[in-house]
Amino acid sequence: MKKQLLTMAATAGFLITPFNGEASAHENKYIVQSGDTLWGISRSNNLSIEELKTWNSISGSTIYKGQALTLLTPHSHNASTSVPQSAAVSYTVKSGDTLWGIARAHGLSVSTLKSLNGISSDAIYPGQKLQIKGSAQSAAPSAPAGTGSYTIQRGDTLSGIASRHNLSVSQLKAMNSLSSDLIYAGQTLKISGTAASKPAETQVASQSTSKVNELITEAKKYIGSPYEWAGSTPAGFDCSGYLNYVYGKVGISIPRTVASIWSATKHVASPRIGDLVFFETYKSGPSHAGIYLGNYKFIHAGSSRGVEISDMNNSYWKPRYLGAKTTF
Repeated sequence: MKKQLLTMAATAGFLITPFNGEASAHENKYIVQSGDTLWGISRSNNLSIEELKTWNSISGSTIYKGQALTLLTPHSHNASTSVPQSAAVSYTVKSGDTLWGIARAHGLSVSTLKSLNGISSDAIYPGQKLQIKGSAQSAAPSAPAGTGSYTIQRGDTLSGIASRHNLSVSQLKAMNSLSSDLIYAGQTLKISGTAASKPAETQVASQSTSKVNELITEAKKYIGSPYEWAGSTPAGFDCSGYLNYVYGKVGISIPRTVASIWSATKHVASPRIGDLVFFETYKSGPSHAGIYLGNYKFIHAGSSRGVEISDMNNSYWKPRYLGAKTTF
């Protein structure tokens, strides 16, 4: 009888399946179709592959026809009763996350999320804690009189540091001869006085040289690691996952995708050791990148052999070279 009713309803046109699969007020789902891939599903729903895998407890890349995938971050249906409305709730950034994805998953705009956390750029890193409820981040107490420097902690931003010390970002950058918003954990910033003089610039250059050496040493540790689409661990890297991982290991926060790394870093006329070199491969614009080692060599996660050192002057890379950028 039940089967007959369903058949009649379908014949009459009353049984309609939404494009995204079954959905409710609390959850959006997608039913996997023949030929679907995690990459295609994540792209069509404006998600990262890592978000899709994490939310659905998928460890590999295998999915099957008829599988129901959730398109929203898992949440508790009674969360509103257990957490006071005024209490601040945090989210820990995972590999592959973006500000846009986190904001969307928690019903926020990117500008609101950045305001809540005192963030001025789109750069985030795995392990970073973001406030997703509460009021906009207020300035912390100013540094005691006589404190002339500040050592950057993991998760700090220029705007947050400037706010805590009653400075504008432009003042802070002028004091420390910074030309971009990129900073790294352990770096010492001048927070009082006048714009940096030549001796201070020499000190910054010395700090950068030390950080470059640390970066190159770290990058070479993973030679031979295999390539994996959307991979971001030594078990398997894609090109931007490798860069994000290596830079993160030495305390430098960079975005997760090649295009966003290109946008967030400063252009240089010719690469220096430790700079990023970009290439146009499978699509228009920057789509591959690596770390310059000198003598036209760069280290990167290639799709054929994984992490390796390649020659920029060979017949494949030379015509695809776009330019160099720096985080230092």
